[in-house]
Amino acid sequence: MVADLSGRAAHMEGIRLRAEADMAQIGVDQAFIDRLVETFYGRIQAHERLGPVFDARLAGRWPAHLAKMKSFWSAIAFKSGAYGGKPVQAHHGVAGLEEGLFTEWLALFAATLDDIAPTPQAKAWFMTSAERIAKSLVLALFYNPALDDPARRPS
Repeated sequence: MVADLSGRAAHMEGIRLRAEADMAQIGVDQAFIDRLVETFYGRIQAHERLGPVFDARLAGRWPAHLAKMKSFWSAIAFKSGAYGGKPVQAHHGVAGLEEGLFTEWLALFAATLDDIAPTPQAKAWFMTSAERIAKSLVLALFYNPALDDPARRPS
């Protein structure tokens, strides 16, 4: 059993080291992730439709949210396992959250990357990740499989 745990730890460490090397090759380090999160969420707060939704949920808690998002993006980029939150549950019941806002969120994220990404490869990597995250959240929060059931569709 100890050998299994040691082997798993070594495997996870190898994954983390490869991810760090891959990120370094495209110009991504922790300082970039910090800048990305701070710049993006500053723009979120100023956005006419996204700002009010985020502010209603995060009023007085922005510093904690930024720290959580830095941990989240670091965990994704560096495969560190540092983030242990539950994104779907965190977005359930958010007042004013609509499916269409995810398109605006992605557009703002892309514009932020256009302005600050260190390389085209970094922009592509972060956009692919953001699109996957947005799709996952939209499906979890708004998808109703019953609507796709041919037996339930009106004729």
